[in-house]
Amino acid sequence: MLLAALWAVPAVGSDKGAVSCSDLSFDDNRYTICEVDATRAQLKLFLRDDQSQVFGHFSSIADALKPEGKELVFATNAGMYHANRAPVGLYIEDGKEEMRLIPNAGPGNFGLLPNGVFCLRQGRADVFETLSFRDSGTHCTSATQSGPMLVIDGELHPRFLPNSTSHYIRNGVGTSADGRRVVFAISRNAVTFHQFGSLFRDHLNLPSALYFDGNISRLHAPQIGRSDAGFMMGPVVGVVE
Repeated sequence: MLLAALWAVPAVGSDKGAVSCSDLSFDDNRYTICEVDATRAQLKLFLRDDQSQVFGHFSSIADALKPEGKELVFATNAGMYHANRAPVGLYIEDGKEEMRLIPNAGPGNFGLLPNGVFCLRQGRADVFETLSFRDSGTHCTSATQSGPMLVIDGELHPRFLPNSTSHYIRNGVGTSADGRRVVFAISRNAVTFHQFGSLFRDHLNLPSALYFDGNISRLHAPQIGRSDAGFMMGPVVGVVE
């Protein structure tokens, strides 16, 4: 396995340098990553507007921010959802819980335990395994549950197979132990869970990482000229300036 990037496009950061996006190749697969300094960036979750209508698209979020003089400088889908775009698992936005934590196994990737929680707090962001999160009593300003975990305490999810034949476009997030370094990644070609988890563990050197979703995965990164369109999304995570 190749343990170094084959090529990378130089990152272009936001005005404050808190967000940096780039394309890279690792282990013969192509990815786009956006690295966020949680101590400097305003990471937020988005689901519904002031009228309780689902935003669904990056453009809808950006339009809602404009009257406040704010800009959406990065965003990606952030967790699985039902047909009505309601979150499948835990969802907290600005202190308000819309959906409770789901600790048990279930169908689909979300129920491929262990799954996890992406937790936003003042000046940091963390990925927790779900049961560890439940037992820790951690309070998140905002949080979204998804699954499966990609990396757990430096190890790949135990059910990931190196020879898997399940290849999809995938996106997810990894965090450093101190909660400062947050790296969002989306594959630019179809990859397996094992390949995607290995990106976070072996190239990005992150001890914890969480899968967000598959074929519907999209990225808003205007700094590198990208803002994906498509079907309506559920939860979205973004950086606001």
